[in-house]
Amino acid sequence: MKTPRPLPPVPPVAGQTLDAQLHLLDRQVLDSDGVPVTTVDDLELGAPEGQPETPLGTVIPEETPAPVLTALLTGPVLGTRIFGGRPPSSRLIRIPWTDVASVGVVVRLGVSGQGLDADWVERWIRDKIIARIPGSGGRRDPR
Repeated sequence: MKTPRPLPPVPPVAGQTLDAQLHLLDRQVLDSDGVPVTTVDDLELGAPEGQPETPLGTVIPEETPAPVLTALLTGPVLGTRIFGGRPPSSRLIRIPWTDVASVGVVVRLGVSGQGLDADWVERWIRDKIIARIPGSGGRRDPR
């Protein structure tokens, strides 16, 4: 049996190292005021600075730098998670990675959620469903 080739050592990384599936996907996103905005459904990756985009199906040489996280994606993905497929990229809402302040139990943004299109679902659920529940602090009980 052939002995597997040893893996090269991991290069030093500046900053925090994140596991996308463990630390980012399906995490709740809070704005700078602590208000829920959305959840992270997917990630957008780009080529490292100074590197050209690589077409799909191209073999990438080993010395190529790792891709760079450019945005958190959110949007109508429930149907595609159930039935398969992928929503059109035009339907996804992008939150630039530069707007992310910290990653922990939740992803915190350094900007207000008011200017983001991503919080419309949270606002709609709050205003149309939760506010109608007696005692929720929304509308008063009609009795």
